[in-house]
Amino acid sequence: MMTWLNQYFLIKENNSSIRKEVIAGFTTFLAMAYISVVNPAILSETGMDFGAVFVATCLAAALGSIVMGLYANYPIALAPGMGQNAFFAYGIVIGMGHSWQIALGAVFISGIMFIVISILPIREWLINSIPKSLKLGMAAGIGLFLAIIALSGSGIVVDNAATLVSFGNLLAPSSLLMILGFVIITALTSRKIVGAVVIGILSVTVMAWLSGLAEFKGVVSMPPSASALLELDIRGAFNVSMLTVILTLLLIDVFDTAGTLVGVATRADMLDEDGKLPRLDKALLADSSATAVGALLGTSSTTSYVESAAGVEAGGRTGLAAVTTGGLFLLCLFIAPLAQSIPPFATGAALLFVACIMMRSFADLDWDDIGESAPAAIAAISMPLSYSIADGIGLGFISYAAIKLVSGRPSDCPLAVYCIALIFGLKFAFL
Repeated sequence: MMTWLNQYFLIKENNSSIRKEVIAGFTTFLAMAYISVVNPAILSETGMDFGAVFVATCLAAALGSIVMGLYANYPIALAPGMGQNAFFAYGIVIGMGHSWQIALGAVFISGIMFIVISILPIREWLINSIPKSLKLGMAAGIGLFLAIIALSGSGIVVDNAATLVSFGNLLAPSSLLMILGFVIITALTSRKIVGAVVIGILSVTVMAWLSGLAEFKGVVSMPPSASALLELDIRGAFNVSMLTVILTLLLIDVFDTAGTLVGVATRADMLDEDGKLPRLDKALLADSSATAVGALLGTSSTTSYVESAAGVEAGGRTGLAAVTTGGLFLLCLFIAPLAQSIPPFATGAALLFVACIMMRSFADLDWDDIGESAPAAIAAISMPLSYSIADGIGLGFISYAAIKLVSGRPSDCPLAVYCIALIFGLKFAFL
């Protein structure tokens, strides 16, 4: 078995080991296990059954991650996306008044369109045409995005009507434990301790249980019996009023995935000598098919997860890490109480650590060429401030194309960048 795993996933060729990959997959799972609870909580506001969405969430994450690992050999896990689920619930169903069944139908159609684009060379051409500076900006921006998720989840950063955001209560127990977890992870990593992220998350979780800040809900239980399998209404989604919804779902999924793949792969040093992603076609097909399958199971758009960067930082370099994460999500069906027992400030410590690591991408920018560095900085800054990876990417592309045109260097901008900038411009104007 060990020999087969090494040969199939090319573990030794990627300077890794089976032990590292398994630890990385476990680390990624811990960092994104919150989605098994958060996604059902959001989608249940549309009238969907919490237990049914919980099952769909775990199955979509498991199948998507396993396919990504086995087919594309990437250490990137998938699950229903944050942002996409909010748009599903508050935008399509509650805001526009459509039923959740029709909303699932729209997700399915956007997933099929995503698959078609992934099979054709269009999307691979688009992603591989992204300038290196924007790729570095995406990686740093995802780091900033993770940082604001971690800081807001622990109460260190809070919303403010006057200033948008402000400093929270640093002395709150959840804030102190998150900071302690961050210190543990960073200190252990500096000492080259394997599994530092996992140790940090578990340490904070146990302290939260003992202090009463988090409830230990047990370990094992049978999966909920409710199901949303095949409850989608595809016919209802084929409506003129749903056109902008489907296009928005597609755009968000395409560019969120692009940003995550590029950002995490850059951090894992997986780009080739030309700065392109190897096996990108397989990664795109794995990601796009997960959205369609997720809609059939009964959940919002499934996408590549930025929390995979936690696993990458723990040493994950091959698809075995993603397969491990997928297997744990299958187990999560039976260990729902344990998954629900990990407090957000425990995973926040890991996300903040990964955010600091991903910010190193800024060091590789050519800051002397402001035409390259400024759009990258705009993309990075916009992601956390708009709370959208896709919108940050869009502003980065638009500014890159505009700067090249106005500076008299239009040929320095790839045609794909102009096309993406135009698409985002139309999205911002009309969607």
